[in-house]
Amino acid sequence: MLERDAPPADRRPTPAGSVPRTAERPGNASIVLSVATCYRHPDRETGVSCSNCGRPICPDCMTTTSVGMRCPECARERTQVRTVQSLERQPTLTYALIGVNVLVAVAAYLSAGGGVSFGGQDLRTALAVSQVGIAQGEVWRLVTAGFVHAGTLHLVFNMFALYVLGGLLEPAIGRLRFALIYFVSLLAGSFGALLLTAPNVPTVGASGAVFGMMGAAIVVMRNRGINPMESGLGLWLGLNLAITFLIPGISIGGHIGGLAGGTLAALLMFELGDRFRVPAIVPAAAVALLGGLAVVGSLAVSFA
Repeated sequence: MLERDAPPADRRPTPAGSVPRTAERPGNASIVLSVATCYRHPDRETGVSCSNCGRPICPDCMTTTSVGMRCPECARERTQVRTVQSLERQPTLTYALIGVNVLVAVAAYLSAGGGVSFGGQDLRTALAVSQVGIAQGEVWRLVTAGFVHAGTLHLVFNMFALYVLGGLLEPAIGRLRFALIYFVSLLAGSFGALLLTAPNVPTVGASGAVFGMMGAAIVVMRNRGINPMESGLGLWLGLNLAITFLIPGISIGGHIGGLAGGTLAALLMFELGDRFRVPAIVPAAAVALLGGLAVVGSLAVSFA
């Protein structure tokens, strides 16, 4: 029987961060094993590499993530990106709107006590919307009425609803779209209040805008394949509609007008863009036009 010579040892170059090691095999043959070492601690052997850059890392340098182990540098970069994204997704406009409503409520409380006067009126009366006020040229009441409330409970209920709906919608659709739909809902609510309320009866509250955001949230959910009834939003809207019609003193026109405005605005914003593939400016312009129509309608009702 002929005896072959043992094959030569593997002479492939060892990768960076590794240490060659010789191991004996039966028959006095030897091979070279490559053992990786941590790129930050060359004296520590490891079998784990960063899932992002591939550098070998020891246990002290490992950061556990959802996509595997990361080295300190890659983990730091990932954290910075996540921090920027989380800031962008915060409903900052929602918080700002809540802050303005609270500040106006404090000012209204002070003015009711005689500490602050606005043309001989307390702040609530000066900002409320009514046909008489609009007919006197105070068109700004169409907006300001949405930032003043009849009392603490009125404020708390509306701000809680705005907090929930804003936290849901603003990160999902973006700040600009959220602002457009919110203010169109507010204007539509003022139009509805003027349409169904006696000329000299003032209306206040962010309820019209809040109802509009409910309608918009339902449209957005359906647009993204989510059942609003399963989310609880449909039930919440139904309950608020029941309260609107059953409890005296609530502005039916304001609530229904806001709901209609917000729903139509969301339909224009999302259905128009998705179905007809038009530039983003077109749905935004259509929503702005809807807000303009609400203002025109309010003027027509007040000057009729």
